[in-house]
Amino acid sequence: MTMGDPLGIGAEIIAASWGDARVATSCRRVVFGRKAVLQRAVEMLGLNVTVQTCEDLDAVTDDPRRMPVHEVPGPELDWSLVGQVDHRAGRIAHDCIVQAAQAAMTSAVAGLVTAPINKAALAAAGCLQIGHTELLATVTGTAGEAMLLYIPSGPKLPHHDVGLGVVHTTLHVALRDVFHQLTIDRIVSRCRLATNFVQRLLLANQRERPPRVAVAALNPHGGEQGLFGHEELEIIGPAVTQAQREGLPVVGPLPVDTLMGRAAAGEFDVVVAMYHDQGHIALKLLGMRDAVNVTLGLPIIRVSVAHGTAFEIAWQGRADCGSMVQATRLAAQLAASNP
Repeated sequence: MTMGDPLGIGAEIIAASWGDARVATSCRRVVFGRKAVLQRAVEMLGLNVTVQTCEDLDAVTDDPRRMPVHEVPGPELDWSLVGQVDHRAGRIAHDCIVQAAQAAMTSAVAGLVTAPINKAALAAAGCLQIGHTELLATVTGTAGEAMLLYIPSGPKLPHHDVGLGVVHTTLHVALRDVFHQLTIDRIVSRCRLATNFVQRLLLANQRERPPRVAVAALNPHGGEQGLFGHEELEIIGPAVTQAQREGLPVVGPLPVDTLMGRAAAGEFDVVVAMYHDQGHIALKLLGMRDAVNVTLGLPIIRVSVAHGTAFEIAWQGRADCGSMVQATRLAAQLAASNP
């Protein structure tokens, strides 16, 4: 687990989730961060957890009463800046991610669960990558990665056996740039990643059925045969056809206003969205506190909470750890099904 921005809610939600019965003994956890910061969070929340420095990752146990912290050195924090953008906090967050990712690349850890970072703080620290996805792609030497927003099966999704996800074809770009970044190859690659993700979930949950992947249209009503745009005819439709020729269980392009309702009702496992808000809004309306992010296409497992640093409530003991609990559970599932 990476601590995230220490001036945000990362340490709080890690500490609050530590003894949760849903994850306490499902895996062995170690935090890449600062012992002093995690100790502060444990004390603020009044938890019966002992925070310990951990140098030997092989010695980590699943004891929920002990929190091993792999110390990441760096600049001293200014606690008067809690809830604010600070370059020192950005540097610490960056270094926690890099060191944890390097540990995952050597199989010293089975996967990453990341607490939220602040992109402005990363930039202030001189980091060239805009966020987790881009930074992890650089550290692991990966191209073609994609972000998936995911809600596990449960009360919010009673008709789903493995949950519901959205893979984004384009991500952190201005809306005007989406049209220039959509390509047949990019959409097909997302279909492959989505299919692989569902296959791993089905394996982890002992379900014997094929994945169900739907591809979203870009324009209203799916473009109405070119009346409202040509992307469906010239890019998205041909991409779906190519994916189907590869044997991928894909349908589309489907109008989003009805597609998301069908997906929520259990018809699909993953939707391939064309841009950020097309997928984010729908899934966060379904279950913001249970949602998590997964970076697909990396050689390592990475799952994250689906919210930000929440500077406005940082270090007040008010942060909800639900997304951190779900992220930890999913990472453990994916690690167990890792080939």
